[in-house]
Amino acid sequence: MAIKTQIGYATVEDIFVRGKNLSTDIIPNADFVDMLGLCVFGHYPEPRLKRMINLLLVTACDHGFTPISMVGRLTYLGAPESMQGAVAAGLLGAGNTYLGVTQNVAEMLNEETGGLADDSPEEDYIERARDLLARYAAAKRKISGIGHPIHTEGDPRVAALRRISQDNGYYGKHWKLLDAIETVNNRESGRHLPINGAGAMGAIAAELGFDPKIARGLALIGRTAGLVAHIIEESQTPTAPQMWKLVLADEKNTLAKDAS
Repeated sequence: MAIKTQIGYATVEDIFVRGKNLSTDIIPNADFVDMLGLCVFGHYPEPRLKRMINLLLVTACDHGFTPISMVGRLTYLGAPESMQGAVAAGLLGAGNTYLGVTQNVAEMLNEETGGLADDSPEEDYIERARDLLARYAAAKRKISGIGHPIHTEGDPRVAALRRISQDNGYYGKHWKLLDAIETVNNRESGRHLPINGAGAMGAIAAELGFDPKIARGLALIGRTAGLVAHIIEESQTPTAPQMWKLVLADEKNTLAKDAS
């Protein structure tokens, strides 16, 4: 029995990806997002879709010291010969709290927009958001995609992501429901929890009609580039030893207090 993949194959003379010759068709003509689209969807993305995929990759790439980048740097401290291990360690932290939230939001919006249309009245979105928030609260479920530990008054990425979505014709029912969730939650809970970058990315992925797993996959691809940058910087100007020293100092202080 032959084991095959529809994505690509090689002969003695050539390599093919989705039926295109890698050497003669793809390498001379395609950029990375073209290649990504070809591999995942089976065709090059049209310009508007390509713009949005680029947007997701760029947004996911990096935003400073996060648990994901910190664990990558700490792994490099222990295994400086293994860049791939440090990058992989960072990516393993991309779950339901960090980065993987994009998938959670896309799934939520896909499930909760049933019966809504892009041109439904605003009040329909407000009522759906109110119902969703009540159900989630009753079940003690966390709403993915809102709130941020640093950008407590508003994530600066979100306005840009919303505007570009609007400019490219991808501001529809998923975005509108997420906006309504933010509005209703802030109005009725008394807590200001703005949409965060991962929430906006999840809304975009849902608008694009992507399988939610693709939302997480694109976030991982984008963050890989950021992690490579962190590991390169760590090799040149280390910060992980300082992190480790802070832990040791805290342990010494705790032991001293216990002893007294």
